[in-house]
Amino acid sequence: MAARGSAGDAALRRAAEQWLLWDKNPKTSAIVKQLLAEGNAGELQKYFGSRMEFGTAGLRAAMGAGISHMNDLTIIQTTQGFCRYLEKNFSDLKKRGVVIGFDARAHLSSGGSSKRFARLAANTFISQGVPVYLFSDIIPTPFVPYTVTHLKLCAGIMVTASHNPKQDNGYKVYWENGAQIISPHDKGISQAIEENQEPWPQAWDDKLIDSSLLLHDPYAMVNKEYFKDIQKQCFHRNINKETNLKFVHTSVHGVGHKFVQLAFKAFDLSPPFAVPEQKDPDPEFPTVKYPNPEEGKGVLTLSFALAEKDGAKIILANDPDADRLAVAEKQESGEWKVFSGNELGALLGWWIFTCWKNNNRDTRAIKDVYMLSSTVSSKILRAIALKEGFHFEETLTGFKWMGNRAKQLMDQGKAVLFAFEEAIGYMCCPAVLDKDGVSAAVITAEMASFLATRNLSLSQQLKAVYDEYGFHITKASYFICHDPKVIQQLFDNLRNFDGKNTYPKSCGRFKVSGIRDLTTGYDSSQPDQKAILPTSKSSQMITFTFANGGVATMRTSGTEPKIKYYSELCAPPGNSDVEQLKNELDELVNALEKHFFQPEKNNLQRKTE
Repeated sequence: MAARGSAGDAALRRAAEQWLLWDKNPKTSAIVKQLLAEGNAGELQKYFGSRMEFGTAGLRAAMGAGISHMNDLTIIQTTQGFCRYLEKNFSDLKKRGVVIGFDARAHLSSGGSSKRFARLAANTFISQGVPVYLFSDIIPTPFVPYTVTHLKLCAGIMVTASHNPKQDNGYKVYWENGAQIISPHDKGISQAIEENQEPWPQAWDDKLIDSSLLLHDPYAMVNKEYFKDIQKQCFHRNINKETNLKFVHTSVHGVGHKFVQLAFKAFDLSPPFAVPEQKDPDPEFPTVKYPNPEEGKGVLTLSFALAEKDGAKIILANDPDADRLAVAEKQESGEWKVFSGNELGALLGWWIFTCWKNNNRDTRAIKDVYMLSSTVSSKILRAIALKEGFHFEETLTGFKWMGNRAKQLMDQGKAVLFAFEEAIGYMCCPAVLDKDGVSAAVITAEMASFLATRNLSLSQQLKAVYDEYGFHITKASYFICHDPKVIQQLFDNLRNFDGKNTYPKSCGRFKVSGIRDLTTGYDSSQPDQKAILPTSKSSQMITFTFANGGVATMRTSGTEPKIKYYSELCAPPGNSDVEQLKNELDELVNALEKHFFQPEKNNLQRKTE
């Protein structure tokens, strides 16, 4: 048995004993009782060393016992804090209420599931007299922000871990404007959680909600209204009815199947072929190593097989909570091309603007048109905006920034047509101020059907977009690093490269012409050397601009142990030597890895396919 003498060990035991007084879930309390009996300080540290951090993305952690995991008690505590914070911010909370949705995740050994967590959260609000719109069945994440806006609610909660590994779950929070929360709300909620840890008297009795007049089910209403709203983005119904183009859809064992089928119906498109092994929700994700279509061809193996069998040219793949979309197209060579998030962003941006232009003959209206993308995404929308005359804005990484900025612009009477990020997230419809893989899937299908009438594939149209607005070649990847000290050291080295407070002047043979550090707020391109975009000391992010027109950003992930990089070479229209551009970008990325990441020295693990 490990020694229990130290003050730290005693504090861990106290935390675990306190937990047992409050936890009424037999599975998680049994785990904690066993930990106490064994007296293993290392194990206790894992479960009780630190509470999950509530950030702008809410919570994201493995399901299991203790304060560091997602479980019944941490959900109750989190929701109690959130409820108190909302009471402080909204005098009409008890009139307007909140919406709660959930995906299909479940964890047998700890008794946790998204549905159970959602019910406990609903119970917390209802016990305080707050109306709750609790979806009665699984939904795509975008339905929560949609409901917040549609019903003018104070807030929304979606219980999901999106495309994370199967043991994880999450608690994603939306504000009254229908966008994910941004600072300082995360800090305010976090503080309120700390102040409301003891479960309230009826916290565990979630059966009470079933007979409560404060419980509403928005499922039927949203299923009707959402599909009505996305039809405003349907511009070629006659082509949709007649197209011979066939599509395969996979929901990767998540929630998307039913909703993408309904979206196709709303656009008068024949339903896509669903990958049978993956169409029904399954929290084990049995056919994939990672349930993330962003990881490339491995996730799409079954989709390729079905497409070959049924003669489908295009594959549409949602992640498990259906807020992201990956697209693949069969090339004339017989090979499959999986579009990157930036390539699909270029196609959708071109398409949505073209549809807008065809439906708005008043040329003056363009002065109020906007598109957005995150700072690590391709600058292709900037190039289209420059040539066509609409506005383009860049935001920090993540849809919380794009959603909030879109709402500000819409409140000023502007039209925000489209926003995207390279991590296969697209906001194609102003009714949802977040990424939405359902509307993106059906809009992509309509675009492909339209192009087919011109004998054009998506790949050919992508080349046409680049020919017209300039080639934008991108390359992104990541290294895995489980040691926060190594990550800190790596970024510190970049900030003190040639002596104290000096950034690199070159990377291999590539000369650095500009540096923006959104951790410290430094930007060499600004007259006062202060960055315009908001800065955050809690995450690492440095962007290097190179003399050859290349841009590379290195940043840490908010939800995974990764150091990511994003690189792009932007060429002016007319430079069509794509191979030469690709080779130059490959060389730049190799230099970035060798000189700035130093994977061998820092013991970093490369991304594996």
